[in-house]
Amino acid sequence: MKFKLETNFKLSVDQKKAVQKLTKGLDEGYKHQTLLGVTGSGKTFTMANIIQKVQRPTLIISHNKTLAAQLAEEFQKFFPHNAVCYFVSYYDYYLPESYIPQTDTYIEKETSINEEIDRLRHFATQSLLSRRDVIIVASVSCIYGLGDPSEYENIHFDISVGQKISREEIFKHLIDMQYSRNEIDFRRGTFRSTGSVIDIFPVFSVSEIYRIHLEFNKVKSIQIINPLTMVTEKEVNDVSIYPATHYIAPQEKIDNILKQIQKDKEKEVKEFLKKGKNLEAERLKRRVEYDIEMIRQTGYCNGIENYSRYFDGRKPGEPPYTLLDYFPDDFLMFIDESHITIPQIKAMYEGDKSRKNSLVNFGFRLKAAYDNRPLKFKEFEQRINQVIYVSATPGEYELKKSQQIVEQIIRPTGLLDPKIIIKKTENQIQDLITEIHIRTDKNQRVLVTTLTKKTAEYLSEYLQDEGIKAYYLHSEIDTFDRVEILYNLRQGMYDVVVGVNLLREGLDLPEVSLVAILDADKEGFLRSETSLIQTMGRAARHIDGTVIMYADTITKSMKKAIKEVERRRKIQEEYNKKHNIKPQSISKEIREGILKYTNKKKKEKIKIDIPENIDKYELVYMIENLRAQMKMAAENLEFEKAASLRDKIKELEQIQKKSSKDKKQKYSSLKAVIKE
Repeated sequence: MKFKLETNFKLSVDQKKAVQKLTKGLDEGYKHQTLLGVTGSGKTFTMANIIQKVQRPTLIISHNKTLAAQLAEEFQKFFPHNAVCYFVSYYDYYLPESYIPQTDTYIEKETSINEEIDRLRHFATQSLLSRRDVIIVASVSCIYGLGDPSEYENIHFDISVGQKISREEIFKHLIDMQYSRNEIDFRRGTFRSTGSVIDIFPVFSVSEIYRIHLEFNKVKSIQIINPLTMVTEKEVNDVSIYPATHYIAPQEKIDNILKQIQKDKEKEVKEFLKKGKNLEAERLKRRVEYDIEMIRQTGYCNGIENYSRYFDGRKPGEPPYTLLDYFPDDFLMFIDESHITIPQIKAMYEGDKSRKNSLVNFGFRLKAAYDNRPLKFKEFEQRINQVIYVSATPGEYELKKSQQIVEQIIRPTGLLDPKIIIKKTENQIQDLITEIHIRTDKNQRVLVTTLTKKTAEYLSEYLQDEGIKAYYLHSEIDTFDRVEILYNLRQGMYDVVVGVNLLREGLDLPEVSLVAILDADKEGFLRSETSLIQTMGRAARHIDGTVIMYADTITKSMKKAIKEVERRRKIQEEYNKKHNIKPQSISKEIREGILKYTNKKKKEKIKIDIPENIDKYELVYMIENLRAQMKMAAENLEFEKAASLRDKIKELEQIQKKSSKDKKQKYSSLKAVIKE
């Protein structure tokens, strides 16, 4: 399919010029370009129009999960018939493996994997390998190791109607792809079988399973089944099944891989012994031998990613495979909020290496652990085909690299940059409360930025005690919860959100009319010229947009930021006057978003259509499936969902009992007839 942009919006004069210039730059082979677009000028819409014009698979990199989710939601709305994917780190909680020599403290890796994000990651990679109309919105996790795309594609399994294949052969293919057989807890990445019928739950889906009917070692039919109701939705001629993990190695290579790991272990143990480091030598020997045996017996070990170089067939020092390697050569890249995202990408490698130095030097890991890493910045640059940096305040790197810088300063709505007010810090909280009440009386929202997470938490609690519907937002909040908090702010469940740097770039909140910046005169990263301009931009989507800076002095960064905002405000004023435009607040539909994580969803009752004359085996499967979902919902503290599932289970059990009772009555009647 081709990209098809669906929208009621029309390109403004500035947007149209930007699309034409940037598209022309792409056609002429420019590798680096910059879109300098002010907040509220419709940069996302400009990007969408460029994608439709060039018709290429596209990667959009954002610097955090929240903004990536927001962008993915926007592009899903613009391209409802194309594959818009969300690719971020699947860890809700991540404590990396580390060793602190000063205190002789070893910290084992602890993680909490988010199943929904893992599913979305698989959907992204499978979409890239099977179609071209793909947009992937990713965080910087896209530069981390992902597994060899050629192996991932080569090991995938196609099944088609009429194909000659036995039940055992299908099982073998699935097990080689890390699928597991599970007749009770049937979920993503598992399969089950009854007689000649095989059900496969693909790893990328929550809404469909594949049912394969065999007859005399031949595929008779393939059905797409709803996993909850077990109702057939459609019949298809073929399906493709991709591995349940991105880290996959053919079984025939395992022995050679383990031999190489063993060889490197012996070499590095000898090196420790030569240096008189007997403890480190013994530690490394035991650790690696244990891991080798685990991989041999189960195909997996804790920390298997530290052996990724062996599985990928890479030489020491070679870069890992990443999401970028799954894209075709002609792909297009956008780097959103590039002034933040680029420095973040630059910093990833050194931070990872410094942590692993202690692990390798003290015998906790082989040197191969160094090769389980993010890309170095030069390696990232080598993988760029053509890129457009997008920011209201592009950094020195983007400006220097770009062969063309296109400004998009005029807002289609005619909105001006916000008014800026500077107030003293004395009695700032009481003054802030007064300003908040002025906005909430008009059904408007407020953002407050602080310098620390603790201050954000304490201030939100204080505002709650004052009767204000407030909540805090910072990097320790889970991915789903961040999206839900912002959704609730737009809905009016909260009137105020207090945060740190997460409130700066890219958050699209049209209801916000006031941004309050505490400690605006504290020079530093969070109060630099760029940060202040970005923070002010959060109020640029409302006609009453205002920024209050609480400060006792006016710093250089404050002066520069205020000057730039006033420059942009003047340009918009002149344009409005010339074209007789009356400014209007941005109107944007409040949608649930890419993660579908809202109170409405949680409270929604479970609807299950029970087919007439349901088979007793199907009934058993349905009950067991619902029990597994009920247990998972309870573990995730979704008690209302668990209660709804429990009620449905009881309803199905009543049908089961009635069916059994009817059969007993028929059997008794039959016995009576025979006796007579």
